[in-house]
Amino acid sequence: MDTEKANAAIRSNRLDEVLGAAMERLQPEAAYFGALDGMRTAFIVFDMEQPSDLPVICEPLFNELNAKISVFPVMNPEDVRTGVGRFLAS
Repeated sequence: MDTEKANAAIRSNRLDEVLGAAMERLQPEAAYFGALDGMRTAFIVFDMEQPSDLPVICEPLFNELNAKISVFPVMNPEDVRTGVGRFLAS
């Protein structure tokens, strides 16, 4: 999160609202907050069913906090079995 934007959100009591709305949208399996490279940082694990969900997820955080967002897909063991099965069947 951009330091100035996050500071402003804290001062105006909006940070909890912004992050709370994100948590409500994402329904995360896990969410961790801390500092990374001197920036307020969140690591949020959630199930994104469609790539087209990305704007709904990211745009509020871009707009409200000038957030830098990195998204990378991961799989649970069942997903790996399914993916390997598809590969072998192709």
